[in-house]
Amino acid sequence: MRLNLERLVKLSVWGDISSPTIVSPYRVNSSGKGLVLPTLGGITYNIRVGDPALGWAGDHVEPGVSLRNKDRDESNALNILSCIGNRARVISGDAKGEIGIVTGKHGGIEHVLIDFPERVLERLNIGDKIQIESYGQGMEILNFPEIKVMNISPDLFSLLNIKEDNNGLKIGVRKVIPAELMGSGIGSASSFSGDYDIMTQDRETLRELGLEDLKLGDIVGIKDMDDRYGRTYKKGARSVGVVIHCDCVQSGHGPGVTVVLSSSDNSLEFFEDGKANIAHILKIGRYGDG
Repeated sequence: MRLNLERLVKLSVWGDISSPTIVSPYRVNSSGKGLVLPTLGGITYNIRVGDPALGWAGDHVEPGVSLRNKDRDESNALNILSCIGNRARVISGDAKGEIGIVTGKHGGIEHVLIDFPERVLERLNIGDKIQIESYGQGMEILNFPEIKVMNISPDLFSLLNIKEDNNGLKIGVRKVIPAELMGSGIGSASSFSGDYDIMTQDRETLRELGLEDLKLGDIVGIKDMDDRYGRTYKKGARSVGVVIHCDCVQSGHGPGVTVVLSSSDNSLEFFEDGKANIAHILKIGRYGDG
């Protein structure tokens, strides 16, 4: 592959560790039952990349540290320019100087998610500031321009299990998701921020597809979705993404996926790789703690 790495810009973006927020105490599930559950934001001490994405008593729970900025435009820059695999440094508080890794970008409330070792999580506080070396947006595969690259650091991209032939790229993924399971987030004008969800209300289908053991950090292939300039159904299109947050009880929702590669044709394909998880690849989360 020929990449335009010498043209990429490395730029600082930053945010505060966000507090969890609750508007209504109840989250209504797909059966109409109101549940009171932990949700997104804050510092999640016991859920990290590499852990199961399903089965928690929570809704949209984000692993590790959730980051945003109080200024809307600065928060947009934080979410759009941050890339999975980027280096994040604590710049205030008791854990100042410690280093983490970006693991995902959540839409809606526009959080950027960071993994830190457990010894660092214990020293972090809501409101601490974290600066990210954003690097990766604008990356191109020059010999396969039909494949759009987004939201991934060059360092992580170089570690993916990729096979190249004359027609395009084959990417190792842990799971393959059919387009009909993709829900909340479809129709977004851009895939360069946030995520969209794998719907999990049909548990029988999840069992049939082998998705019940989906993990945070899994690299997944998505069939028949063109995510180059938004998120839309297109027969034959292919996308690759990273599972970034936990399951949800609300209709049309589920574990979120931040897209990192997409094509509208057969230039992007998948093959099974049981180790295709960013926690395993980067030695972070449940596979790390350095």
